[in-house]
Amino acid sequence: MPTDSQGPETLNTQDPREAPRFAILVAGGSGTRMGAAKPKQFLDLLGEPVLLHTLRRFAETPLRVQQCVVVLPSEQFSTWHQLCAEHNIHIPHTVVAGGATRWASVRNGLAYLADQKSGTVAVHDGVRPLVPASVIEECFATAEEHGTAVAAVVPKDSVRNLSQQGSYALDRARLRLVQTPQCFELDLLRRAYQLPELPTFTDDASVVEDLHAIHLVPGDYRNLKITTPEDLLLAEAILRSTT
Repeated sequence: MPTDSQGPETLNTQDPREAPRFAILVAGGSGTRMGAAKPKQFLDLLGEPVLLHTLRRFAETPLRVQQCVVVLPSEQFSTWHQLCAEHNIHIPHTVVAGGATRWASVRNGLAYLADQKSGTVAVHDGVRPLVPASVIEECFATAEEHGTAVAAVVPKDSVRNLSQQGSYALDRARLRLVQTPQCFELDLLRRAYQLPELPTFTDDASVVEDLHAIHLVPGDYRNLKITTPEDLLLAEAILRSTT
């Protein structure tokens, strides 16, 4: 296992069937909202750390991901290496140090891919361990065709917006809950991350959208982000039902 720390319309024209694919798994959580003694990416999920479940999803052979980059805080490297040894993890991947923000962490992950000339890169939350392979493939394929692809689902609940007068209803049919993976033509994402960081950057799509239209693809309600204890219980139930 390796462990190392122009205009928006100009996109890769390489045959999508031959274009290389990469994945950046961002795992910089501290576990504060989880109320756990260790970062949520290292929490036990049916006997294995959450991050291992996530990494395994992107390592599935049919997805053709050539390189997985795991971004962790540098102080968590030793913990991850220990977990890899304990769980006999032999999935090829590279570990790089994250930054002070998610934006900085993704930029560090991209820097590791600096020698890659072209391709498509998926950015995914390390604590979304249940993403189906079909969603990953659809995101890659759409980004290979259109330059961008973001997994998203329709809200199940009614949604209201706050105002000075109280609140008002929004049409949930016109809203989407954004997930990851978020896939981009590699050079497009590089150009977006050359721009200064802004407080409005909440995900990679918000970093890229000033340069290129964002294409949405159907996500999956099972593709939950492990943030609270309830999320972990739900993830365990979903995994038990599919194994």
